[in-house]
Amino acid sequence: MRIFLTGATGYIGGAVLDALVKHGHDVTALVRDNEKARRVGKRNAHPVIGNLADPESYKAAADAQDGYIHTAFDRPSGRGPEIDRAALETIIAAAKRPRTVSPSAPAKRFIIYTSGVWVLGPSPDPAAEDAPLNPPPIASWRPAHEQLVLDAASPALRTVIVRPGVVYGNAGGMVGDLLKMASNGLVRVVGDGNNHWPLVYDRDLADLYVRLVANPDASGVYHANDEGDERVNDIIAAIKPHVAHKPDVRYVPIEEARSKMGPFADAMALDQVVRSPRARALGWTPSLHSVAGNAARLVEEWRNANA
Repeated sequence: MRIFLTGATGYIGGAVLDALVKHGHDVTALVRDNEKARRVGKRNAHPVIGNLADPESYKAAADAQDGYIHTAFDRPSGRGPEIDRAALETIIAAAKRPRTVSPSAPAKRFIIYTSGVWVLGPSPDPAAEDAPLNPPPIASWRPAHEQLVLDAASPALRTVIVRPGVVYGNAGGMVGDLLKMASNGLVRVVGDGNNHWPLVYDRDLADLYVRLVANPDASGVYHANDEGDERVNDIIAAIKPHVAHKPDVRYVPIEEARSKMGPFADAMALDQVVRSPRARALGWTPSLHSVAGNAARLVEEWRNANA
């Protein structure tokens, strides 16, 4: 299929790009500059240089596609939610334009939008895809964007929301930050560390996107997490034996963390137990079921990525 992908050089989007290409899809990837264009070109995608904040820069490239996967988020600009909505409106408009359907094209176009489990808010009891939303301030805008995508569904367009858990693997994400801090000898934890993080390995997450692309009946909301129900303290304890020196752990009170980190502090302190029954009904089974059970492998991945 011909797929338009945003965020192809990002943490989630990069894993999705590799998985799509591996499964034979023709990927057009939106990138910011020539260097990133070279990087995605080497990974057998077709780069289009543009800016997420300027829909006119990629509007033409978004036409004539079979599907759209939006994983990008423009955090550095400080206008992330505004830019995200404009990108969604551009993608939805492109997905609704008339097209000539080739024999290899799907009967319906599709849009897959990347949200996140933070929209659930505190969820100490298992929360599936139908759980009510109660986002912290950092994700307060997400539900409206999810609904924008869901409301765009039509007989000719299926729409999908993916809510990844805390993504881990290689050197990125919040688990990558823990690995870095542990290697440097001091781990700072927001709160008491007894909160649960719903987790998902980056390659397992990418596999879910591929399944959603391939399944013509897939629509609606899908959670993506390994259901390991690990606490932050469990993750740190598992990492400790695999770094050169046993790190100290400092627990930062939430008020202090807020003063330094803003709304991100509350997200890091969320206690969430999440379930993914709709994703598993597609046959999706994570290859890694916990960070703690794979700590040695993940530390080695992190070292290789930072070599």
